Amino acid sequence: MFDYSVLHWTAFLGAAVLLNLSPGPDMAFILAQTIRRGRAGGFAAMAGVWTGAFVHVFMAALGLSAILASSALAFSVVKWLGAAYLVWLGIEAFRSAGKGFLTEKTEGSEGVAADRAGLATIYRQGVFVSVLNPKVAIFFLAFLPQFVVPGAGPEAAQLFLHGSLIVLVAAFIEPFLVLAGAAIATLLRSNRRLASWLDRSLGTLLVALGIRLALSER
Repeated sequence: MFDYSVLHWTAFLGAAVLLNLSPGPDMAFILAQTIRRGRAGGFAAMAGVWTGAFVHVFMAALGLSAILASSALAFSVVKWLGAAYLVWLGIEAFRSAGKGFLTEKTEGSEGVAADRAGLATIYRQGVFVSVLNPKVAIFFLAFLPQFVVPGAGPEAAQLFLHGSLIVLVAAFIEPFLVLAGAAIATLLRSNRRLASWLDRSLGTLLVALGIRLALSER
């Protein structure tokens, strides 16, 4: 079971690395939260995005992604939900006007609880940003079957294996991006004007990604 050639793994892992390096809503969200909240925010966003990616992997393995690929109504519903969510996040960034970068930590148990609640919110947002992107589901449905090898095991198991490995490859790439973004975030803590400008830039980016998703087709 899962008997693949060296050429198979070379082609798959090479493609997985390139896929994880390509920009998109997930990557933009992770970097934005890293700059706003430092390493903790970036890792919370990353964990949320990975959770959402695993949802898509499960869907592809179970064949549920085919519904999105074949049903115009299902695709449109998920697409518009995802677009609306990205736009809403963008508007929230506009309204923050730098506060997301300059919020000071509160001492004591109340500050710890508030910080944990904020990270939990970022995690949930990351899950939704990933899950509510139908193009990710359709991508997994189109990409993963290319690496299914007859006789190497049940098709669903092969799809799940390769989908999980794509997320695993991300674990070797995205943490370094978070650490780099966190270094930038340290420079923003005392600059309100720059922080406000970055919040507006983040808002513009998220709204633009939402509009792009809304205008996308299968």
